[in-house]
Amino acid sequence: MSKKRRKTAEERRQYIFALRQLVSREVKRKYARSYLGIVWSVLNPLLSMAVLSMIFSTIFKRSIENYPIYFLTGQILWQLFSGATNSAMTALVDNKSMLIKVKLSKQTFVLSRVLTAFTNFLYTFIAYILMLIVFGTEISWTMLLFPIAIIGLLMFALGLGLLLSVAYVFFGDIKYLYSVLLTLWMYMSAIFYPVDNITPIMQTIVGFNPVYAYIQFARECMMYQTVPEASCWLKVILWGVGMFVLGYRVFKDKENAVMQKV
Repeated sequence: MSKKRRKTAEERRQYIFALRQLVSREVKRKYARSYLGIVWSVLNPLLSMAVLSMIFSTIFKRSIENYPIYFLTGQILWQLFSGATNSAMTALVDNKSMLIKVKLSKQTFVLSRVLTAFTNFLYTFIAYILMLIVFGTEISWTMLLFPIAIIGLLMFALGLGLLLSVAYVFFGDIKYLYSVLLTLWMYMSAIFYPVDNITPIMQTIVGFNPVYAYIQFARECMMYQTVPEASCWLKVILWGVGMFVLGYRVFKDKENAVMQKV
């Protein structure tokens, strides 16, 4: 192995090590004051499922089969997205001292927040698998397509997270505006209601919602054991790649201005 290749391999190992340390720090920080710790990542979606199922399962009994799994599939993807983008938004400001001291690409701090949300999602996924078993969901090869929805959603969240992290440096109030937007966004993602029950105009609006595309994709391959339609595949890929490219380009363009501001 040439000297240049050894140097590149060493730098890659150091980068992965630093990224792992950042993710580990964020996970520990999140559960620092909790007695149950990571167990909450498993309990939280189950408790939400139980409450929402009691409230809405009777209302949507005729239009949604196996409502608890329908809700839980949408809920765990929404939590992954909202958790990733919310934490990524403050990544640069929270780590402003390290931005100067540590020789890491600035987007690494945003990436670590997204990976932290993904780590929490993996624990949540344990609860999801248990519920699939409890409610008698059949095992199908289409479940192997589920990671495609997760990868696409992570790319979309990372791209949006990069945009938000830059915006937050210059405009701190965006944190509060985004929380309001997330509430609206959640209701437009058909997490706990069937799309067929809303007006045609609202169906069109929900259809343009990128998060709903990932939820729909996941429900098709996990709940209904069918291969998602080509249009759904297209949305999942284009939204993920498009938002990531946009976020990365804006981040690199504003990187120097960010360093001067923080």
